[in-house]
Amino acid sequence: HVQLVESGGGSVQIGGSLILSCAASDQSSKTTCISWFRQIPGKERERVSTINRGHGVPYIADSVKGRFTISRGNAKNSMDLQMNTLKPEDTAMYFCAAARFCPAQRPHLLHQSVYDTWGQGTQVTVS
Repeated sequence: HVQLVESGGGSVQIGGSLILSCAASDQSSKTTCISWFRQIPGKERERVSTINRGHGVPYIADSVKGRFTISRGNAKNSMDLQMNTLKPEDTAMYFCAAARFCPAQRPHLLHQSVYDTWGQGTQVTVS
């Protein structure tokens, strides 16, 4: 049973940076596809970034393009979300999620309902 644990959230000033980390309990076929989502209470969950860990082209949402990047983390079996030039509208609960597969070149095509493993979330507040 794979588990995901997010870390790195917190409060930051406008224009600041944070690195969120998503650590998987193991690197199995169940975590081939990793996504970061965010959600504000009362609003729909928004996809932020997705990558196929094997050999994928990362997807970055237009709302964060040029400011956020997704990459392998320093910790074992982790994927990081580097967030720069943060804005108040980036304030949300951030979740990472894993799925067995997503297209390498267009990983965002995998609908979020297909993701079968989710972390507990980490809060990011920008003010």
